[in-house]
Amino acid sequence: MNFNIALIKGDGVGPEIISGAVKVLNVVAEKYGHNFIFNEYLAGGAAIDATGVPLPQETIDGCKASDSVLFGAIGGPKWDSMPGHLRPEKALLGLRTELGLFTNLRPAKIYPALAGASTLRPDIIAKGFDMVIVRELTGGIYFGERGRRDGKYGPEAYDTECYSVMEVERIARVAFETAMKRNKKVTSVDKANVLESSRLWRETVHRIAEEYPEVEVVDMYVDNAAMQLVREPSAFDVVVTSNMFGDILSDEASQITGSIGLLASSSLGSSKCGFYEPIHGSAPDIAGKNIVNPIATILSAAMMLRYSFDLEEEADCIEAAVNKAIEDGLRTADIIGDSEGTPLTCTEMTDAIIARL
Repeated sequence: MNFNIALIKGDGVGPEIISGAVKVLNVVAEKYGHNFIFNEYLAGGAAIDATGVPLPQETIDGCKASDSVLFGAIGGPKWDSMPGHLRPEKALLGLRTELGLFTNLRPAKIYPALAGASTLRPDIIAKGFDMVIVRELTGGIYFGERGRRDGKYGPEAYDTECYSVMEVERIARVAFETAMKRNKKVTSVDKANVLESSRLWRETVHRIAEEYPEVEVVDMYVDNAAMQLVREPSAFDVVVTSNMFGDILSDEASQITGSIGLLASSSLGSSKCGFYEPIHGSAPDIAGKNIVNPIATILSAAMMLRYSFDLEEEADCIEAAVNKAIEDGLRTADIIGDSEGTPLTCTEMTDAIIARL
């Protein structure tokens, strides 16, 4: 089968991790008789340098014409002084809007072989955890009305949190459908004791829950959720929450796994075309040194095969190879901890995973 994949390497370590994922995908293609056709596009700082804007129209058109998008990372100190509408991060928000990607799935689990890398106590980690955070991606405060004005105490800035019933309904259904394939538990995170938008969120989630009587629903305030993630992460299965809360909580969940270099993510809409990326940033301090962990990007590629291309066996194959490499004691610098030996480079870890496919 033929699949057209838009590649956005981006900035910092982006080119290194995307190159590793492409190598893995090419081996999978040969093994299973597929043809992955890669087309590169610019976004972020690299696009600013080349075209003057963070998201060129050519990139938008190319991504829309593709079967899926594999994304590296964007941003860095070089572009920190750019005005808001020209910052590299605007490319991400723009692509989410243009592609209609309203759902962000972020799995977070502990690998038994890496339990010692977690920042949590051994007795907490011993219980294990395996959760998926379902984050609403195109609404809320990040997309609400914003601006500057003269206020009571002088100049002030404002950002508006706003959600429609439709936006909450569709993300809630994604969460409940995900839970039906897992342990049938959804934790809905909001701030309904303070925010009107959260009260609408809670009402809507409960109404959608009636369509899924097999799923247990738990409401949790966001501040309590932040505490419970480090106190008892094993209590979570599927977490559904708003754009900003999801942004914060998913980063917290990723950190307790031991390294953000292990965690993939997918952004999905109503079509099969998805947007897949590691959750870590561009890490400009280690860019070009061949020491970045490629696992999160490789697992993002596996998510692409599963969610956009319906290639379950191929996705399982990649995930099994990653698990085997970790179980065999192979480590990059971010996860080596107190282990003996020299950490693998990005290229060496990629090759080790390929050897186990």
